[in-house]
Amino acid sequence: MQPSRITAVLGPTNTGKTHLAIDRMLGHRTGVIGLPLRLLAREVYDRLVRARGPGVVALVTGEERIVPPRAAYWVCTVEAMPTGMGCDFLAVDEIQLCADPERGHIFTDRLLHARGLKETLFMGAETIRGAINALVPGVEFIHRERFSTLTHTGSKKLSRMPARSAIVGFSVENVYAIAELLRRQKGGAAVVMGALSPRTRNAQVEMYQNGDVDYLVATDAIGMGLNLDVKHVAFSATSKFDGTRMRELRPEELAQIAGRAGRHTASGTFGVTGEASELDDGTIEQITTHRFQPVKKLMWRNSDLQFGSVKRLLQTLEHHTQDDWLTRVRESDDLAALRALSQDGLITARAHDGPSVRLLWDVCRIPDFRGISRGEHASLLTRIFTDLHQSGHVDENWFALQVARIDRDDGDIDTLSKRLAYIRTWTYVAQRKGWLRDENHWRDATRAVEDRLSDALHGALTQRFVDRRTSVLLRRLKQKESLVADVNDQGEVTVEGEFIGKLEGFRFRMDKAGSPDEAKTLRQASVAALAPQFHLRADRFYNAPDTEIDFTEQGGLMWGDQAVGKLSKGSDPLKPSVTVFVDDEAGADVAAKVQRRLQHFIDRKVAATMEPLLTLANDAALTGSAKGFAYRLVEHFGIITRGEVADEVKALDQDARGALRKHGIRFGQFTIFMPLLLKPAPTRLRLVLWALHNDLSEFPESPPPGLVTVPAAAGVPQGYYTMAGYRAAGERAIRIDMLERLADMLRDRDSRGGFEATADMLSITGMTLVQFANLMTGLGYKAEPGERAKVKAPKAEEPAKDATPDATEGETAATDAAPQGDAIGDAATGIVETAEPAEPAAPDMETFYTFTWGGRAARQQGKPAGGRPRGDKPAGKGRGKPKGKGKPPSEKPQSFAAKPKRPEKKIDPDNPFAAALSGFKPE
Repeated sequence: MQPSRITAVLGPTNTGKTHLAIDRMLGHRTGVIGLPLRLLAREVYDRLVRARGPGVVALVTGEERIVPPRAAYWVCTVEAMPTGMGCDFLAVDEIQLCADPERGHIFTDRLLHARGLKETLFMGAETIRGAINALVPGVEFIHRERFSTLTHTGSKKLSRMPARSAIVGFSVENVYAIAELLRRQKGGAAVVMGALSPRTRNAQVEMYQNGDVDYLVATDAIGMGLNLDVKHVAFSATSKFDGTRMRELRPEELAQIAGRAGRHTASGTFGVTGEASELDDGTIEQITTHRFQPVKKLMWRNSDLQFGSVKRLLQTLEHHTQDDWLTRVRESDDLAALRALSQDGLITARAHDGPSVRLLWDVCRIPDFRGISRGEHASLLTRIFTDLHQSGHVDENWFALQVARIDRDDGDIDTLSKRLAYIRTWTYVAQRKGWLRDENHWRDATRAVEDRLSDALHGALTQRFVDRRTSVLLRRLKQKESLVADVNDQGEVTVEGEFIGKLEGFRFRMDKAGSPDEAKTLRQASVAALAPQFHLRADRFYNAPDTEIDFTEQGGLMWGDQAVGKLSKGSDPLKPSVTVFVDDEAGADVAAKVQRRLQHFIDRKVAATMEPLLTLANDAALTGSAKGFAYRLVEHFGIITRGEVADEVKALDQDARGALRKHGIRFGQFTIFMPLLLKPAPTRLRLVLWALHNDLSEFPESPPPGLVTVPAAAGVPQGYYTMAGYRAAGERAIRIDMLERLADMLRDRDSRGGFEATADMLSITGMTLVQFANLMTGLGYKAEPGERAKVKAPKAEEPAKDATPDATEGETAATDAAPQGDAIGDAATGIVETAEPAEPAAPDMETFYTFTWGGRAARQQGKPAGGRPRGDKPAGKGRGKPKGKGKPPSEKPQSFAAKPKRPEKKIDPDNPFAAALSGFKPE
């Protein structure tokens, strides 16, 4: 029989050693390959399944066992490699881990004793060449060069980290902190740690490999042969806790991790980031040239164990070697567990023979996945050993309870990670042959729980460390694909299914971003995706009817409920210009189209609403003083107080007044105005145009329509009430047309002798007597309050009562007769009371006001010519002259007439002879 061929394939990372081993194994009928991590074992298993199918490939790790009946190729972790199988091919990867302080003795044992019948292959770093040459007789060496170059690029900030980078940390806290920072700055990162289940790790790696994220944050687990599309490796630290102390990583360890950068012929780079200190020149040279100090010692533990007793087992485990290349490994977890259980007298009593001692050793080799104290771990092992020794199986009720406690997928990342660590213990127990009665059921059950927890952990990691929106948009932008935006009825914008903000009119309101980098990505995506949307929306807006567009009282221009522009001061008060609200990204064409449409809208709105005023302004027939007065009225938007133009009004002849009245102009006692422009729509537009023309920073709003008076607020801009169609008088402002009606009523009143308010005066103003008095005071009158007895209307006479009253009348008669009966009774007894007359009731009093001209009109807002209402002339001159010259009103002679006074014919206020007629009084 031809002896087995033993080959050591050595070289740096990215030399295709693992690929070579898989090809060599598939060239044999049977084979076993041992790998340093179960994550890598799962990766190789999947490759073999794709190549040969699942029926001939087995996967055996501490927590996973997939063994089909016709298994020919076994993929295992180094610890789980079966012995004594007699396979044709056997391979061990990363054989330089023989020098690892924790697991080195396992690799050393495989180096010394594991052999294939036809071929044995050891793959690893060049540093272990001397040890293999000394310990393995007849070994052949093959050196392989790296396919690509590895270059040092120094230190880089995370914010400037290139895409397709792996950032390496050496603690869970460090990994999470880096991932969180990358989420805020770069859209997210995948997380890979040795403690993750294969399912979680694969999901995270897939997210990185397919480009959902461009960054990977990992522990040094990625250095063990994981094939990833990494272009740059950055160390966030160069020291780690090795289980006993913090120590600096050796150059060969750094090289193992940095070597993950660059796949096949693609070159890679490495450096540091964060607070990690720069690598020294010597270390950089060693990493880039792949030259390191050779391994001097391999970790070793005696594998020739004797199970006669617990004590004898401990002695063989503590056996020393005389080989200069080998050194005893420090106390491992399984030896520490055996030592702890050996202190229990009940355990040592049960482990009294070879099979029971071997069983105890198998139980002690259960890894402490939970990371709890050695005492708690020893208690768990005691329970398992006791069940196995007493009944041959672990109590399934107790086992089921432990699994059920863990079978929950709620909680945060730390909680889910802890549950995953716990389930790994029970998965390991379920994988041991014969430890459970229904081992197939429990293998599936524990695997299902691990899968659920793995999926939940992947979801939690993704939710916390990946901003899916930013990562998706970055990937699309990087691929230079056309981004498709969708805008719903509410204006919400989604790009590639991700919400990025709202489109309000022609301005994009980006969704809140967590960082400047995220905001930059959202802005880039919105610009690329919204360009066609802006053009489509501009076309729709340009063809929209005027009924869909409106202006606000602050000068804003609205399209439905979306602001699309604002009015600006133009060269003419009746021709405002338009400022559009259009993002620069929409383009000049869109802005110009929106500008034209809004200008058309406001021009037509002014033309329709202010038509009487524009007709007046364009009347070529007006000449001279009429034309000048028309200009003044147009300048004041159709309303002007008489006091401001008193001289111009006096200068108007009857022809000029007639020409102006043809345009509907009313020459009122207080205001000259166009009644058609007092309606709500012209008033609303007039106030906006007036505010624009006067450069007001805040536009006052128009009063509510339909009110005769409104409260006179303080601090309003000068001229506001006139433009609103009101005149401020006292505490309230009265509508100017109603004020003119009131002025007509006041013409015939004796302002010298005094007069009282009539019901008609109160009615047209809609005021109480007190409010009316305040209004009159504001108009320049004095209001003298008084009090008098209230005159009641006489009661109607009651009908005479019948002699025979009805029931109600009878009750009244009986009541009325009662005093008479009492008087008779009193007289009969000799006692007669004389009724005293009742005191008269106090009369009801009422308040009234006497109004006289006070001459204060000049201090009000605008004033009529002459400083007083036209009907209030001085005493002795026409209408309003007091009776009896120079005498106070109380001394004037009184006259009475038997017949009522003939009503005077009302004078048309718009009659050009109204002023003369109002001053004429027949004798």
